[in-house]
Amino acid sequence: MASSSSSSSPDETQTLIPGLPNDVSSLILSLVPYCYHAPLRPTCRSWRVFLTPSSNKSLLALRRRNRTPSTLLCIFPQDPSISSPFLFDPHNLAWAPLPTAPPDPHSYGLCNFSALSLGPHLYVLGGSLFDTRSFPIDRPTASSSASRFDFVTGLWELLSPMVHARGSFACAVVPGSEAIMVAGGGSRHCVFGAAGSRISSVERYDVERDQWVELDRLPGLRAGCVGFVVEERMEFWVMGGYGEERTIGGVLPVDEYCRDAVVMELKSGGDGGKWREVGDMWGDRERVRVGKIVVVEEEEGLGRPGVFMLKGHHILRYDMASNQWREESRVPKKALHNSSFGFVVLDGELHVMTLLNAVDSTETRRKRRHKRARELYIQIYHPKKKTWRFLTTKSPFPCPLDFNKAVMCSVRL
Repeated sequence: MASSSSSSSPDETQTLIPGLPNDVSSLILSLVPYCYHAPLRPTCRSWRVFLTPSSNKSLLALRRRNRTPSTLLCIFPQDPSISSPFLFDPHNLAWAPLPTAPPDPHSYGLCNFSALSLGPHLYVLGGSLFDTRSFPIDRPTASSSASRFDFVTGLWELLSPMVHARGSFACAVVPGSEAIMVAGGGSRHCVFGAAGSRISSVERYDVERDQWVELDRLPGLRAGCVGFVVEERMEFWVMGGYGEERTIGGVLPVDEYCRDAVVMELKSGGDGGKWREVGDMWGDRERVRVGKIVVVEEEEGLGRPGVFMLKGHHILRYDMASNQWREESRVPKKALHNSSFGFVVLDGELHVMTLLNAVDSTETRRKRRHKRARELYIQIYHPKKKTWRFLTTKSPFPCPLDFNKAVMCSVRL
């Protein structure tokens, strides 16, 4: 009788590492960072099978069971059907491309979409779509599309579309349930922003049923907002953004920015309750246009997430008790004029990203310009330790990243 080996190996007759039992070999290979899997697959047939999730469906589960999953950054430089998104491992400075999404023959660009991960899936929701069937063709329309990338099969799949089309909207995963909340949004040009639509619709996506359910609408129109869930209270927060449009001189459209937040209590089973309004969180003389907002999961001892905003080169923290934004820190190296920062959370740290040639630093200016255009400079802030550290990595993208248009989210694999 053949000796038994680990169930994590798809072909028990294949030797993964000569001289070692397959269960030990499986454990060793599962410890390899995810972004190195693709380069290692050509080593031999058994490694190719083991390190390919579509062939070895227990690989990701084995990594989770052994507590070795990595938190990776996923960057969409633009429409995922046009340009490949990439995964970035900041601990190993490694990149891994993902397949492009299936193209739509009628569209030629998607922006302002939302991306988030849930389990072994990466979701792409909504956005502002440039469609050849719309008029004028240089003005995007809101999209209701929903799709996801399955890291097990390595394939994109279409999901049921949202009830209402939307781009630039609040979006969050409900902790402890297979559900996603979306709120507000509209259609908005990624460059010429003010003349866009706004909606107040709120929906909940049931992952198991592949079904969108409408919930109580927002108290008013709101787009360009950010959403997050406070797990301790089971509340869905929608913050910032812009509401009703106004014009200057009756001609030039400008945004009327929201000074408050609205909160929905989530009932058991994921059903939504009523909205309550949180008052003005800005002083009379403060500018109310919010910067990029990110959320750090439940802070130890507080039972609530840490909410941070990047505004220029200032990092602000939201204090829920006083309903005020307070300065937390400043980015050590500023971006040059007209340059943009990317802002994302990975493993509880705030990552501020920009191109190396866009950083105002005498040291980096000594390097040749064409090399700097392909390098990313990452300034990392630890909210608990209140310390900064720095990384530099070569960008895999053929063109320089525009962080005003790129979409980023974290993925745990």
